Amino acid sequence: MSLESEAGLAGDVLPGVLSESLHAELVAFRRDLHMHPELGNQEFRTTAAIKERLEQAGLKPRVLSSGTGLVCDIGLTEGDHPERLSVPLLALRADIDALPIPDAKTDCPYRSTVPDRAHACGHDVHTTVVLGTGLVLADLHAKGLLPRPVRLLFQPAEEVLPGGALDAIEDGVLTGVGRILAVHCDPRVEVGRIGLRHGPITSACDRVEIALDGPGGHTARPHLTTDLVTAAARVAIDVPAVVARRVDTRAGLAVTWGRIESGHAPNVIPQHAELSGTVRCLDLDAWRQAPDIVHAAIDEVATLHRAKSEITYMRGVPPVVNDRESTELLRRAMVARRGMKSVESTEQSLGGEDFSWYLEQVPGALARLGVRRPGERTVRDLHQGDFDADEDAIAVGVEMFTAAAFLDRNGAQS
Repeated sequence: MSLESEAGLAGDVLPGVLSESLHAELVAFRRDLHMHPELGNQEFRTTAAIKERLEQAGLKPRVLSSGTGLVCDIGLTEGDHPERLSVPLLALRADIDALPIPDAKTDCPYRSTVPDRAHACGHDVHTTVVLGTGLVLADLHAKGLLPRPVRLLFQPAEEVLPGGALDAIEDGVLTGVGRILAVHCDPRVEVGRIGLRHGPITSACDRVEIALDGPGGHTARPHLTTDLVTAAARVAIDVPAVVARRVDTRAGLAVTWGRIESGHAPNVIPQHAELSGTVRCLDLDAWRQAPDIVHAAIDEVATLHRAKSEITYMRGVPPVVNDRESTELLRRAMVARRGMKSVESTEQSLGGEDFSWYLEQVPGALARLGVRRPGERTVRDLHQGDFDADEDAIAVGVEMFTAAAFLDRNGAQS
């Protein structure tokens, strides 16, 4: 079938168009999550709310062994073994945790009720999209219309490095899965559209913390000390430059500092300084070399200034690398629902996403879900307290995922 003919099918031929009543219910569900954000590995209320609604639809969700997050299969019969299916499962993943920042929205009836907690990255939207997809697919399955089995995955702790995806994988969530799909809110993309990219769509993201030590003293006699303030300043300036020259510049390996601390008095050279920041990388191979490269650069600069360095390098996540076939599936699904103009190309982001860990195991793709209100000029960026989403994006995500389930009838082999 050509893309043009798929576009002509639209939702009245491909089952899974969201009813007004279900859309209204999902908006209310999302707002409830938004008002009650929970941090990674603490999502007990969120997990219970998802579980209750899936059970109301006659499904049998399983809470992950960590106590938060859950998986739910649709289209399997009693006694089916996921790893023995003739058509592997299509997995749809949502992350359910919030951020430790205050909700800065004003005059918003569903703003966070929890101090210093907010769904400022759109995970409440992701969760509602996958829940809504599950409810639609469960209804289609009851009518004998679901063409292939689907697994819903509600994953905790995406914001907790190295990501809750690793624990979920260890819990067996990929057993029998042939392909996995996800969405991430993008406030730069207008609602009703998605952004797609084959290959890497996010970057690797690690964290580094440095402690510098040396004998301090009086600022009148810096030659008798290890001038730790200068040493810390040189580490902050020189290490990113050194690192950038140790790999191909196209790899985009970058060190950026978020914190630097040292000293208490203007005339005292301190004995201790600290820096912390992130290491981001566009290229998977360069990311694998990054810890050694960053360590060496820090040691070289610190030694030059007679400072002793202690480095804590925390591995984060590799880049999300979209599989070509899965990316095309999302494009076909979106075109079938909303037409050719609903899909746009997107650039590789420097943000990190632990969805990448699933793609180390099975093929899949992540789409950027447009959440910007039509005509809105101010872009409320992710991880900011005033972030909000156009809730029409929920229907867009649900209908795209349900279309993907119909267009990917044979699935990918894991």
